[in-house]
Amino acid sequence: VLVVLLAGAVAAYVLEKRYEARDIEGSSTEEFVPTEPTETTPTEEEPGEPREPKEVVWPVYGYTNQRLKAPTLFRQRPPYRPIWTFRARALLEFPPVIAYKTAYIANNSGRLFALNVRTGKARWSFRGRRCTASSPAVSRGVVYQTFMNRPPCNARGGRGLNGEVVAFDARTGKVRWRRTIGPSESSPAVAGGLVYIGDWRGNVFALDARTGRTRWSVRVGGQVKAGVAIAGERLYVGAYDGRLYAFNARTGRRFWVASAQDRLGGRGNFYATPSVAYGRVYVGNTDGKVYSY
Repeated sequence: VLVVLLAGAVAAYVLEKRYEARDIEGSSTEEFVPTEPTETTPTEEEPGEPREPKEVVWPVYGYTNQRLKAPTLFRQRPPYRPIWTFRARALLEFPPVIAYKTAYIANNSGRLFALNVRTGKARWSFRGRRCTASSPAVSRGVVYQTFMNRPPCNARGGRGLNGEVVAFDARTGKVRWRRTIGPSESSPAVAGGLVYIGDWRGNVFALDARTGRTRWSVRVGGQVKAGVAIAGERLYVGAYDGRLYAFNARTGRRFWVASAQDRLGGRGNFYATPSVAYGRVYVGNTDGKVYSY
């Protein structure tokens, strides 16, 4: 009897977890009505602030702070041909940002390059001597790049390890300021004079873009290994506790927290950078699913 009861309890648990992990699909008959328009411009400027010059082509990872990837920006069509090639001498995991006729890109061993977009020749480079797995961001003549721990680059966890965020003059590569934080592979977002990043210690920071001083910081329930997305006054970030968080981008006050689905083996981790459009937040998870909140 005990064996039968135990088998029944296990079966019920498995069925419950499978139900909780089921796919949830939208209606095939109800029209989707967006609650807000989609931004198509690369920057969101505050009232009265000067706009970025037109030579800032691709300022952050994902093109906008909503991480929309510019679906309507380009008109190029094949066939394509190579114009130039640059050897970065290490893994290039994230794409460049482009401004002032320069492409800024970091390799996995921690070297940040500023490349002439016409010729591919390096204008300047910076050797961070730390692992890197993020795109930089550029705003008003300054490039912001996050760095992880020192090699080996596959170090696990975050205890005893630290990282950096560094601000560079976009034209010369001169260091404007640098801050020690936890190891970070969070591609920065820049808005309203603030630089937003996360780190392996579970911190989300809003740093003063001119000085690097902390304006606010919050701790979430797991490592932050992706960038944040910003829409209006709200900031969205996923963490390794399987939760998605929404904060006030100006103050750090939390609006809400949502969860990935429970499943056998526990929740998956939010490793992807969210995208925000039509009143929804879209984000991928290591459980193999894309979520819409």
